[in-house]
Amino acid sequence: MHVMYFTEQPMSAYPSDIGLEVGHTALMFSNKYFDPVAGSRLYNQYLEHYIYAEEQGVEGFMLNEHHNAPFCMQAKCNVFASILAAVTKKAKIVLLGNPLPLAENPVRLAEELAMIDMISKGRLVSGFVRGGGQEQLATGVNPAFNRERFEEAHDLVVAAWSRQGPFRWEGTHYQHRVVNPWAVPLQKPYPRVWIPGVLSQETIIWAAKQRYPYIALNTSIEATKKIWELYDKVALETGYESGPENRGYLQQVHVSDSEEKAEKNARQFLWMQGEFTGLAHPVWANPAGYFSPSLRRNFVEFAVGRAENPRGRPTFEQQVADGRVFFGTPKTVIPKLRRVLEETRPSIYGIWGNDGTVSDADARTCIRLLGQEVMPAMREIGKELGLKDPFELNAPVHLKYSTDVKAMPQAAE
Repeated sequence: MHVMYFTEQPMSAYPSDIGLEVGHTALMFSNKYFDPVAGSRLYNQYLEHYIYAEEQGVEGFMLNEHHNAPFCMQAKCNVFASILAAVTKKAKIVLLGNPLPLAENPVRLAEELAMIDMISKGRLVSGFVRGGGQEQLATGVNPAFNRERFEEAHDLVVAAWSRQGPFRWEGTHYQHRVVNPWAVPLQKPYPRVWIPGVLSQETIIWAAKQRYPYIALNTSIEATKKIWELYDKVALETGYESGPENRGYLQQVHVSDSEEKAEKNARQFLWMQGEFTGLAHPVWANPAGYFSPSLRRNFVEFAVGRAENPRGRPTFEQQVADGRVFFGTPKTVIPKLRRVLEETRPSIYGIWGNDGTVSDADARTCIRLLGQEVMPAMREIGKELGLKDPFELNAPVHLKYSTDVKAMPQAAE
């Protein structure tokens, strides 16, 4: 199996009490509270953590991006990925990922990713996401076209990677008279694509039809099993049998040299009340057209006080109980991870090791213990369970991009 390290890279130096007092820390929370001096220190610290992780034996980094909120400082994951491509040697660079609906020029995105793949000598895994609801508002993109733009941008990126140019693209949301990038990926036909998400059935179905691995983001064990049931069903309908190599799981796991310190730091996973998209107003997080009508209604009823938060906001103890947060020493954490591997059987595993205000020293301790003790044990358990490393298998067969008449690329004049 393949195990990678992740952190949200939060702007943990801002006055979080003010955010809680205001009631939201996303979209409309003023950037006057951003301290660029502290930001510079944190950016460099997070970069050093990823480099240190490779030195400690971690075989992959997971990077993501979000906008207009202090919970994640990565405004563009490709920037960090470019740096890591040059300063690291072996670890996979896993982007989970670029929000495609926000891309105004998917061809340029394809060029950026191709450069990262070449500089890293073929270590890129290019994941794509729809982006959070409030991020559609932050970038001026109509939320109602989110899924349409996601799928068409994906098709255009894949075409730019895999088709010889020049050719023309006349789609619904993207029109390019000439597609002819002079930066194409080192990996052929193109870099592996992994699709992260939570519980969106539409995204799970789309990923399964494309034969892309789906990475469940910090879902409970029982919810994760239901994700795989749906994925496996769609895979069979599509014409193939899915396996562990199609399954990924991101979990919050903090490891320390004592149980007490591990628990203290693990509670930082609930920094900003544990909202993975920041403490957001429910209507901004779910603007009209972004989700299905039923889910939209649930959020709006919550916003006006007629229902509970559809996402829920479980306590730290509840998240520990349902297997979303683990903490402890390597000795106590490894058996807990074995249970997850036995019950959910993913070949791709992301460990979200640090968050919030965990100190630099404690973060490094966590990374060291993960790289030297926890991850090697997980790989051995993976071998025992037959969870083959996806990179040891042949490259997956990618389905061709859409042949819909409107999106069919035309020959350049």
